[in-house]
Amino acid sequence: MKTLYLAAVLAAASLSACGQKAETNAATAETPAATNAGTDMGNMAMPADAKMAKSIGTVTAIDKTAGKITLDHQAIPEVNWPAMTMTFSAKPEILSGIAVGDKVAFDVTVTGNAGEVTAVTKQ
Repeated sequence: MKTLYLAAVLAAASLSACGQKAETNAATAETPAATNAGTDMGNMAMPADAKMAKSIGTVTAIDKTAGKITLDHQAIPEVNWPAMTMTFSAKPEILSGIAVGDKVAFDVTVTGNAGEVTAVTKQ
């Protein structure tokens, strides 16, 4: 447990050194993609600080009504996040077909400290 805490503290310190705030629970923030459901996103520019990344993890909770998924995921080097358990926003259609306990590969868009899962595939 101390190792996980130390990893989270070190990640926070490295993000702070880059001028970003670290946050282990990104569940409360929405990204622009979440507010533009059903539109053609191909021509839409992502915010300058948005980063796309991929990881692998295990689903630990799903709240389809709130559009949230909690994943115990591997490190995400693109955004300097260590392996941890955290909650992401996700559109309801992304959450169908998966269940708690599933091992998944996922795509995530991170804007600031908030992450939105944009694709999930069972492993």
